[in-house]
Amino acid sequence: MSDLSDRELLKELGVDIEQESKPAHTPREERILAGFEDIQYFVKQHNCLPQHGEGLDIFERLYAIRLDRMRELEECRNLLVPHDHQGLLSGGKKIPVQEPKAMDDEALLAELGVKAESPDIADLQHVRSSIDKRAAEEIANRQRCQDFDRFKPLFQQVQQEIDTGIRQTRFFELKAEIRPGSWFILGGQKAYVAEMGETFFTAQGMTDARLRVIFDNGTESNMLMRSLQRALHKDESGRRITDPSAGPLFSDQHSDEDSASGTIYVLRSKSTKPIIVQNRDIIHKIGVTGNDVAQRIANCKLDPTFLMADVEIVATYKLYNINRAKLENIIHRIFDHARLDIEIMDRWGNPIIPREWFLVPLFIIDEAVQKIKDGTISKYIYDVENACLKLHSIDD
Repeated sequence: MSDLSDRELLKELGVDIEQESKPAHTPREERILAGFEDIQYFVKQHNCLPQHGEGLDIFERLYAIRLDRMRELEECRNLLVPHDHQGLLSGGKKIPVQEPKAMDDEALLAELGVKAESPDIADLQHVRSSIDKRAAEEIANRQRCQDFDRFKPLFQQVQQEIDTGIRQTRFFELKAEIRPGSWFILGGQKAYVAEMGETFFTAQGMTDARLRVIFDNGTESNMLMRSLQRALHKDESGRRITDPSAGPLFSDQHSDEDSASGTIYVLRSKSTKPIIVQNRDIIHKIGVTGNDVAQRIANCKLDPTFLMADVEIVATYKLYNINRAKLENIIHRIFDHARLDIEIMDRWGNPIIPREWFLVPLFIIDEAVQKIKDGTISKYIYDVENACLKLHSIDD
């Protein structure tokens, strides 16, 4: 068998030999086309042209300037007209705009409110691929949340629960953690999954769903579940916020293996101060101690924490296997709005503001303890006006 050349050998194998075709567009033209696709996607999503304005999203303002330049430059118009099915260049969706002035780098960045130096935006450099850009847009293109007042109390409550240890922050791991009512930290902001649409399958056969995500800066995003998942994995500081769980804080029955962790006590003051005398039946000190309660209140007349007066013990609850500090924080958070505002002078004449006295009836304290026992306390807040515990909702 005679030696065959590479070309002849490929022909024998039935492989067609074609010259590598040159790209249809130059790199610059590809960047222009990709940038125009971003604008088209924005118009499709929002049903309007990108606008100029200081109060708008920086991406929308960037698209508005970019579209102005594309209309102005003949090179761009010739390239983009065949792809302009929305009439963005020819005027189908065009709105009145001022003729753009020739801008240098500093002027253009000033339009965007950016002071740092960067390449000329007119050159459309460093434009990411459409897939990457659209994935980022779902995170960055947030809109003002019109009903944020409904959600603001929830953000405040979650922050308090993080501060008091009722909730924890953990590394995000699984897509299954994304569900209605779940909380995350993304880009340094708390994010709340308020709604989730119907689950569907992607072209790759993977499940996904459209979310309504509310952020603590008063914005919201209609992003996909997988977009949120990717963003949380990519963000080094991204976290999930655990659900509140008081856990088995109390036990009516305990075994020999259980260790007594302390006691929650409720005290009533015998002070002769007018505000105490007038409200003695509803002013209570709520605390937690690892020692004997009688030992804890010894020398109370010398302690401004006890209002520099004798006290009586009106209720105690034994604790087993419990973090005392965490429990005390839970109770104080519940009754925070009913905290007694009083200033006491210690033995040396220094003003002290006690923090553990509350204007709360004893039966309400007992009800709160029962809800801590069954782990439902995180659903309730104390209604000062009606003197009752009530379910906490986003409309409160």
